[in-house]
Amino acid sequence: MDFGLFYFADDGAGSGDRYRLLIEGARFADTHGFTAVWTPERHFHQFGGQYPNPAVTGAAVAAVTERVAVRAGSVVGPLHHPLRIAEEWSVVDNLSRGRVGLSFASGWHAVDFALRPENYPRRKEVLVETMQTVRELWRGSKIDVVDGAGDQKQVGIFPAPVQAELPVWLTSAGTPETFRQAGELGAGVLTHLLGQDLDDLAKKITLYREAFQAGSHGVAGNGQVSLMLHTFLGTDRDEVREIVRKPFSDYLRSSISLIARASGDLMPGVNPEDMDPEDVDFLVARSFDRYFDTGGLFGTVEDGLRTLDALAEIGVDEVACLIDFVGDTDTVLNSLVHLDELRRSAEERLGG
Repeated sequence: MDFGLFYFADDGAGSGDRYRLLIEGARFADTHGFTAVWTPERHFHQFGGQYPNPAVTGAAVAAVTERVAVRAGSVVGPLHHPLRIAEEWSVVDNLSRGRVGLSFASGWHAVDFALRPENYPRRKEVLVETMQTVRELWRGSKIDVVDGAGDQKQVGIFPAPVQAELPVWLTSAGTPETFRQAGELGAGVLTHLLGQDLDDLAKKITLYREAFQAGSHGVAGNGQVSLMLHTFLGTDRDEVREIVRKPFSDYLRSSISLIARASGDLMPGVNPEDMDPEDVDFLVARSFDRYFDTGGLFGTVEDGLRTLDALAEIGVDEVACLIDFVGDTDTVLNSLVHLDELRRSAEERLGG
């Protein structure tokens, strides 16, 4: 099983130190056998807002690493012209000497589409069109455009990328159709456990593998399932629980609509937008216990190994460890030695 580091939540420690965890974490991943470093695309909000362009953060990661893959988790395809995506990431591919990979997402916040409001109604269709066009441009194809004078032209991208083929994923919040579509397109799938449990995920992975094998995309292999998991490991499970309780509860609170969907047994038929603060607190508290036990890499190395056994059983190929939700940079960096111990132990146990 592959291990990556994933960044999304933390707003950072302020100017001058905001990206320290990203850079130092990337260096650690690069020198300790991790597979990838993922950064997202997020706009107009403090939560995740220090990552408005994964090509920029990816270029920074590329500059301080030598072997780890540099990935977008994700590029919101409908917000950008495919030429621009392909150009930017080809630069990063050159800076990294061929280590780039992109997961494409449709986007979900209407305000994000202030960048391209015309694409919001068709964002799922535009996502696939954009991803396919970026792949074609990456291979050296040219596309038809209309220039500033109104003339038809054909253009391609410069610089040429290092990799002949761009590794791609589709990002899914748990919709079975996205898993199927990713398989049909010969893409990997990037997902998480907010809004789905392991039994749900197992069924969707089976659907994905079947679609991948049946697809006419010409991509070899059986696909790639990358699972984002909130991660914090230490030497004492109870101590870890208290360290992550508040920051992870805050994260769950920010994703209340997703956890409500996964917690219908607790509060059936409840619209999260109509919930009283007391009901939100109840749902978050109950969800914290659920996700601490089964929805993340929390506790000790031995706890993590049990989680990885379950993930391997259902066919997860990579754990993308979301590490920046805790907030304190030194605390997170110090915990990475335990994550590396888990990675090495998993490699021995699972034959990774």
